Amino acid sequence: MFRPMRRIKQQQSDEVCISILKEQPRGVLAVHGEDGYPYAFPMDYIYKDGKIYFHCAREGHKIDALKADNRVSFCVYNEGFHREGEWALNITSVVIFGRIRFITDVHEAFTVCRELGEKYIPTREELDGELERSFKHVQMLELTIDHMTGKLVNES
Repeated sequence: MFRPMRRIKQQQSDEVCISILKEQPRGVLAVHGEDGYPYAFPMDYIYKDGKIYFHCAREGHKIDALKADNRVSFCVYNEGFHREGEWALNITSVVIFGRIRFITDVHEAFTVCRELGEKYIPTREELDGELERSFKHVQMLELTIDHMTGKLVNES
């Protein structure tokens, strides 16, 4: 169903991909938008137990697109590195194809939302305040990974 990577020598292991997913702060989620146009946008996320979790508003373009077709692509990449004596940046990217599930169970959604907040919000007090103010407006999403590839790319 999914194409094999063309430049197989640049392919990265699942372990490298998971490390990038755990370390990086955000990626770009792409959905099937309106009128056949793709719709891609940056998202904060957490990687947990082989799945990726996001938060968003309960309505809008993204929600409408996901209700129409839950198949998505998600891309994350690291900050890269320079090899000694070279100007070009070497970046490892992770591309995921999968399906989004709306988390409807309030307890599950709150638990995942708290874990996501722990990644970004500096103190427990600030996190508790943010959850109290905002959770009722949040839709939590779960991405089940159908296919994942990692690739080391040199920008030259």
